[in-house]
Amino acid sequence: MPLPSLSLRITAGCAMLAFAIAAPAWSQTQPATDAPQDTQAALPPMLQDFGAYVDSARKTFNVPGIAVAIVKDGKVVLEEGYGLRESGKPEKVDAHTLFAIASNTKAFTAAALQMLAEQGKLDMDGRVTDYLPWFQMSDPYVTHDMRVRDLLAHRSGLSLGAGDLLYWPPTRYSTKEVVERLRHVPIANGFRSHYAYDNVLFAVATLVIENVSGQSYADYLREHIFKPVGMDESLVDMTYLKPSMDVATGHALYDFKNLKPVPPMAWTNNPGAGGIYASVHDLAKWMNVQLAGGELPGKDADGKPRHLFSQDSQNQMWTMLTPIPVNKPPIPELQPLMPNFSGYGEGWFLSDYHGQKLVWHTGGWPGMVSRVTLVPGLKLGVVVLTNQETGAAFNAVTYRVLDAYLNASNKTDWVAVYDKAVKHAQGKADENWKAHQAARDAKAKPSLSLAKYAGTYRDPWYGDIVIANEGGKQRLRFSKTPQLVGTMTPWQHDTFIVRWDDRALNADAFVNFALDVDGHVREARMQPISPLTDFSFDFQDLRLTPVKAD
Repeated sequence: MPLPSLSLRITAGCAMLAFAIAAPAWSQTQPATDAPQDTQAALPPMLQDFGAYVDSARKTFNVPGIAVAIVKDGKVVLEEGYGLRESGKPEKVDAHTLFAIASNTKAFTAAALQMLAEQGKLDMDGRVTDYLPWFQMSDPYVTHDMRVRDLLAHRSGLSLGAGDLLYWPPTRYSTKEVVERLRHVPIANGFRSHYAYDNVLFAVATLVIENVSGQSYADYLREHIFKPVGMDESLVDMTYLKPSMDVATGHALYDFKNLKPVPPMAWTNNPGAGGIYASVHDLAKWMNVQLAGGELPGKDADGKPRHLFSQDSQNQMWTMLTPIPVNKPPIPELQPLMPNFSGYGEGWFLSDYHGQKLVWHTGGWPGMVSRVTLVPGLKLGVVVLTNQETGAAFNAVTYRVLDAYLNASNKTDWVAVYDKAVKHAQGKADENWKAHQAARDAKAKPSLSLAKYAGTYRDPWYGDIVIANEGGKQRLRFSKTPQLVGTMTPWQHDTFIVRWDDRALNADAFVNFALDVDGHVREARMQPISPLTDFSFDFQDLRLTPVKAD
């Protein structure tokens, strides 16, 4: 999870996330104590004031803490922390502070599948049903022809974020139950016809890894990726965190206004889409392995190079599978970031900047968003981890680094540019709400008594939601999602607004009831109120019908 026209939660990775935006102001800084001693000498001139620039991004976009690592030609030239792990507390962010990296996990899932393919345990072009015979999509053809590679490429025919409510916010479904419910999630587009970001197929990929390796997803990553890369600080999800650890606390703007900490989230039913916690210290190692074509530091017992995966696997992960349309930026100042091409490979976005190919991804989580960007032609990588839900901050920092190596003659203040973009998006959201208010007939009353809207409603893929009178209030509960509980109030006619008890969600929704000819509720539909709501709250895909009492 999160922001205007993009998913800054789990998915945080729309096609034009170079144009991602967010919110305003905060401060305090601390360099990592064990960053390389020659860091400043290794930095290009544009980054000599980098600490001050990162602090300006934190203050402008209200981010308590940011961690950054830059690698170049196989060396770490910077790894530092800036600001606080938690607002109002003294602990500082450093290079070893753990953050949820969310959808930056997808590259690890892709690497795991390619590694298993190299071992002959699976075929990337094999059918998913070869490894999960019970796997089923809602379309028989898609079920039959879905290949392992398709799970990583966002080209399945599902709509944007389809099925995310099966695990976002956290649900009681197991990973297998999530995947089993795919058979009821509608196909909205042609199979392999175009791009639509999803998370649910990475749950399928998680189960494929577990089935063919004989290990849990967490154990496989620890043994076969974290250990050989030297990522000793990284964890597969927050259930492995201990109170004494150096870990950031996420922050959100409650009701899009007030910055507060959010509780940590354990995501155990789709870890392959976004479960990992890592530090920039560890992610610097990951970026260098990626930029080295899978080659690991050091030699094997025979003095030969060691590899995590082969150059051929690297090429497959970085080859475009799904083209993504390049859209006009929301403000003219973002025009220089317009790529000539955009697409998705296996767990990575692909685009270009100043004549260089970029391989990158973003991640979003409750209170934390991040970006990893590789420039293979320059052996350059930058990772930015933050503990607030604003893509503007990580983009402003990333593009300052990229400019230092690719566009040294033009020192653009991307903080100012993204600040303008944020304000533009907020203005559009305000206009949207005013349009709803203008169209509302405030005098229109519900067709039925409130008691007649109460009951259990069932969606084929999500399951049940329950509407009931509690203490004189009409309350709506998603049966498998403890956080999705709120109060419904009439808006106009047979439309209500549900406002969630958890104000960090920023996902209040309209609930519209349709009646049959006899005046009984036939169906209920939902949609987010604000365009700023994360698309992973895919309420609009629900088809809720009353469950008749026995």
